[in-house]
Amino acid sequence: MTEKIMIMIPTYNERENIVRLIEEILGILPNVEIVVVDDNSPDGTADLVQGMEVIYPWVHLLLRHGRRGRGLAGIDGFRYALQQGAEYIIEMDADFSHHPGYLPAFLEAIKECDVVLGSRFVDGGESIDRGLIREAITRFAVLYIKWVLGINIADGTSGYRCFRRKVLEAIDLDKLVSHGPPIVQEILYKCCLQGFRIKEIPIVFKDRHRGKSSLHPLILLDAFWMILRLKWGMVKR
Repeated sequence: MTEKIMIMIPTYNERENIVRLIEEILGILPNVEIVVVDDNSPDGTADLVQGMEVIYPWVHLLLRHGRRGRGLAGIDGFRYALQQGAEYIIEMDADFSHHPGYLPAFLEAIKECDVVLGSRFVDGGESIDRGLIREAITRFAVLYIKWVLGINIADGTSGYRCFRRKVLEAIDLDKLVSHGPPIVQEILYKCCLQGFRIKEIPIVFKDRHRGKSSLHPLILLDAFWMILRLKWGMVKR
């Protein structure tokens, strides 16, 4: 591909992972640009990224202040990627649960569609090193999303995704309301409503080995409530 590709990575307290992740990404795709969207992590994640900016001019830090949230960070990251002229934007987590080894497969698949999802629940995909409770919650969430929203997506909880520029422009980032992880479902649902071509490719999701997950019951409740809000039309489309 000759068009600009940007990888957007929201972070909060990912000091243990971010340098290694960036180095692995650039080892696989040396011509991509990376923007790390950090929510002013107290562990100094942003300081490490600033150091990498000096070495790699195609690595960028977007340091956020004020209200934190996975959704807010993701929206700001997407806006930044569009402002920088990216034609393809890949969203991934920093904890290696989204392994960079799949990036070439995303870029190959996006040639034939508008959105690519890294899926645990299609042939060849799986989750490993996850507890039984976490796995059960994920599988219930996948079924809940399918049932409530009526979309035929095998892994509606996946945040490892690639978008064409036109998709993010069409869904209107200014109208997104999710502040936390439910941003994943809000964007996916809007992509489905607008008829974009979505393709799932298999990934092996491996739970983080370094750092601490920010998932807690309130986040899960927020996610289930957001699905109902989307279904009932309580969110602008």
